[in-house]
Amino acid sequence: MRNPSSPNEPPPLLGRMGMGPPRMPGKVEKARDARGAVARLWGYLRRQRVALLITAALVIVSTAINVALPHLLGHAIDAYVVSGDLPGLAHISLLMLGLYVLSASLTWLQSYIMAGASQRAVRDIRNDLFCRLQALPLRFFDQRPHGDLMSRLTNDVESVNQALSDGVVQIVSGALGMLGVAAIMLWINPVLAIVSIAAIGGMSLALNRWLAPRLRTGFRQQQTSLGALNALIEETITGQRVVKAYGREPAVIAQFDAANAALRQAATRAQIFAGFLGPTMNCVNNLGLAVVASVGGVLAVQGLATVGMIASFITYARQFGRPLNELATLYAALQSAVAGAERVFAVMDETPEIEGERRADAPKPAAPIRGEVVFEEVSFGYTPDVPVLKRVSLHARSGQMVALVGPTGAGKTTIINLLTRFYDVDSGRIMIDGRDIREFDREALRRQLGIVLQDTFLFTGTVLENIRYGRLDASDADVIAAAKLANADAFIQRLPHGYDTLLSERASNLSQGQRQLLAIARAILADPRILILDEATSSVDTRTEQHIQEAMRRLMAGRTSFVIAHRLSTIRDADQILVISGGEVVERGTHAQLLAANGLYARLYAGQFGQDGRYAEPATKLQTVAEAMLIA
Repeated sequence: MRNPSSPNEPPPLLGRMGMGPPRMPGKVEKARDARGAVARLWGYLRRQRVALLITAALVIVSTAINVALPHLLGHAIDAYVVSGDLPGLAHISLLMLGLYVLSASLTWLQSYIMAGASQRAVRDIRNDLFCRLQALPLRFFDQRPHGDLMSRLTNDVESVNQALSDGVVQIVSGALGMLGVAAIMLWINPVLAIVSIAAIGGMSLALNRWLAPRLRTGFRQQQTSLGALNALIEETITGQRVVKAYGREPAVIAQFDAANAALRQAATRAQIFAGFLGPTMNCVNNLGLAVVASVGGVLAVQGLATVGMIASFITYARQFGRPLNELATLYAALQSAVAGAERVFAVMDETPEIEGERRADAPKPAAPIRGEVVFEEVSFGYTPDVPVLKRVSLHARSGQMVALVGPTGAGKTTIINLLTRFYDVDSGRIMIDGRDIREFDREALRRQLGIVLQDTFLFTGTVLENIRYGRLDASDADVIAAAKLANADAFIQRLPHGYDTLLSERASNLSQGQRQLLAIARAILADPRILILDEATSSVDTRTEQHIQEAMRRLMAGRTSFVIAHRLSTIRDADQILVISGGEVVERGTHAQLLAANGLYARLYAGQFGQDGRYAEPATKLQTVAEAMLIA
């Protein structure tokens, strides 16, 4: 057993329990084109054209004022201070005060307008990312930790938000300010202008060229580590009951410490370079001011410059360096935003599940379909070179009940995943009513399917809203009628607020059987032509099972049904039973035929029913209990 706290080995994730497609470890994103990420961000921001134009006009005016103020200061010194003209000095002082107030007001207004524009741009980014997540196939989610995807939708988008809100105006105003300052300095005194620009700009450019790639790498690693930590937190919280049941708190804490330490190391490296940038830029600017003052003093002694001109140049040099300082402070946030944008756009660039299918000529299943389902030599694997199904064939006639049985991991759930087109077959084909399901519009196909799973997922909301999830346009009366058919109305009426009772996250305030009845009510409301029941009664008591079985019989009436069950008593009346083992159909027939064949089905049945005909727990559950006792 490996040590989870070992510094040289990454801690194992908790993993998820149950069968189905394997969860692959999170991928480490390769470095993408930073310029491309910035260009795509600009594509979102330029949609706010009106706000950008108004902001640009305000920036130009405020920049012109800021550029003019040092020149007025130099003029005041030379024209009024030296000559002792107090009335003229008072007049120009009032003018400068008014310009300072106007500049501050314009700066506040442009920040206000730009904040709204950036928020709308970030809203569009967040919407596009969430919509793309809804369009991606399940295979994408199987291969990535959910916490990392949540981090992209929250932390990475928020880093983009901060950069757009704070950075765009500063970048534009800073760039315009530097150009304006450089132009007026060249007009006043070309020699001092060249000295100022070369001293401050040259040293700042060299520093940024050295720091830029290090900052970008550091923040990219920080965002990746943060996503990994969020994935671990999300998985641990979701599996908290299992963690406590097996006393794995120390192991979980060790995993968290390792992931947290990796984030600390990446964040420390990024923040060290970010913190180094500001003070260094201040030092560069101060050195530049010293050079300007020294050269200006020499020119003044030689009569090539006045005192007012030198004062103006020192102020202009500060104004030339201030945007560089602000950009240096902002540079870390910009690099973090670029790293976050790369991760966001990496998800947006994934191929969606429905690409190329939403077209006018895409055939849709007739409403309602007959429900005849045929598998022809179907093979499939969740990962290459690891087949799960091998040349599986079956034929379910309209209205038939087809049961799938077999040991855990045999491939029963995979058959359902292929029928619902959560995944597409590697070879062979699946047909409904004689047409390959890959020819159908995927969304229209799924509206013909109703699914009741062993682990029912209910959303935070009222009971009424969760049942209506099966058909959003259903009336309250339709929902209540479906609940009555599902034998759910009785327990719903006993809830504190009946159908308006608010369910907690994952409906933890309901029992497993109650959740299953709500899922059946949801399926009844959807009125599908093909039903999929995946071990819907395996986790409930016998009395609750009777209620669920009665509701399921009502639900299956007149519909093609696929039933996965470990309790073989629930499928005695199936029209055909397929026994799956090792990804192949090893037996098929009715309950009586399979018992007479005395094969795998007969052995499974004998494991649940003794000679006296009484029910016993399935071997799979007994095995699970035994494994749990060994672990304890």
